[in-house]
Amino acid sequence: MTAPVFLVDEVSTGTVVLDGPEGRHAVSVRRLNPGEPVVLTDGAGRGAFGTVVSAEGKSTLYVAVDEVREEPVPRPRITVVQALPKGDRGELAVETMTETGVDAIVPWAASRCITQWKGERGLKSLGKWRATAREAGKQSRRLRFPEVADPHSTRQVAALLGGADFAAVLHEEGSAPLARAALPEEGSIVLVVGPEGGVSPEELAAFGEAGAGAFRLGPSVLRTSTAGTAGVALLLGRTGRWG
Repeated sequence: MTAPVFLVDEVSTGTVVLDGPEGRHAVSVRRLNPGEPVVLTDGAGRGAFGTVVSAEGKSTLYVAVDEVREEPVPRPRITVVQALPKGDRGELAVETMTETGVDAIVPWAASRCITQWKGERGLKSLGKWRATAREAGKQSRRLRFPEVADPHSTRQVAALLGGADFAAVLHEEGSAPLARAALPEEGSIVLVVGPEGGVSPEELAAFGEAGAGAFRLGPSVLRTSTAGTAGVALLLGRTGRWG
């Protein structure tokens, strides 16, 4: 089994003290013992690989760092614009996309979204998405966690698509399969996943003007909480990042 990953503010060498919530999880939940391997990461691509020296109390772990590694920035960068699903299916989408390998997630308040993020409720929901990405990043042993952006309007999403090297909207009536699209080797890919009610004609037109084509994944229609994960997996395989 690979070494567990813990999040730290800064990756350093020597003997490192892991405390706070991460230290508590390592000592009291994982019950790590001296000699066991661990990885400490800043979530931005740097990781310290070492072994447990000792534990103190219920929330302090001492780690001897043997090596620091820098993970290169993935190319091409894959961003998913995720329409807001109902209930906790948003966190499910964030979790599985993170485990799969997405680089950034953009919450989108599509016109047909039943859920709308407003005021304190919106801030709380955004916090849940970011916490989910952080925990899923650790669970999947990533050194570079995906960014979860502030909620975007349709106009903001269109601007994001206009700056991408490849932009696509997953749509059941898309004329071309995503599996055959010409993809860039560098730069950025932005994939839009609509809500359960689908992307509206007005949104589809705005995204088309920004340079995003409509593509289909396959013969079946996926839920909004799983379409992004399927799309990311396909792109990772086709771009060689899953090689």
